[in-house]
Amino acid sequence: MESTLILAVRHGETAWNREGRLQGHLDLPLNALGERQAERLGAALADHAIDAIYASDLGRAAVTARHLAAPHGLEVGLDERLRERSFGVHEGKRWVDIEAEFPEDALRWRQRDPAYEPPGGESLNRFYARCIDAVAALAAAHAGQTIAVVAHGGVLDCLYRAATRVDLQAPRSWMLGNASINRLLHSPQGFSLVGWNDDQHLQGLTLDDPGVPGFMPAAPQPARA
Repeated sequence: MESTLILAVRHGETAWNREGRLQGHLDLPLNALGERQAERLGAALADHAIDAIYASDLGRAAVTARHLAAPHGLEVGLDERLRERSFGVHEGKRWVDIEAEFPEDALRWRQRDPAYEPPGGESLNRFYARCIDAVAALAAAHAGQTIAVVAHGGVLDCLYRAATRVDLQAPRSWMLGNASINRLLHSPQGFSLVGWNDDQHLQGLTLDDPGVPGFMPAAPQPARA
């Protein structure tokens, strides 16, 4: 089977990205900067051959995808499997809020416990399986073609880990910029990485948050003697 080229894109910036609040399944619109990022994204890929475009059904991703789709005359296929991880009761909170109100949850979050489920939310294990299965299925349906997938930082984090064989518990050391372009290949052997966090089309715009969640703390370091 031929490989599928995937242009994986994180949505443009929202007000809560800037504030460092967990969005999860809450439906936040793009802010003014996010709209400009989406416009730049569409212009940057206007001449790139794209056969199909898919997006999370949450507005921040769907609107970003429509900017990308417009020059190609394509419809955006909305897919709820491409949503961000559900953070349950923590949606809308900042990290300092979670630490203060749910210290045990905060500890397991810091440790990237793959089985930890925020109350009412998803574990990393369930979230990873959902994202990877969804994108793999979309790619397999377009073997030998190029597709764009517009989703969320957590989804892109899963794709990066799948393509580079990085464990779910490993600390993140890669960027996940808003409206950046990330390139992967999918084949029967799985995902492989082509290029990551291409943001040349965003030069001159105000810098967005460096990751999702942008406030996510690093894993605790062992105490020194």
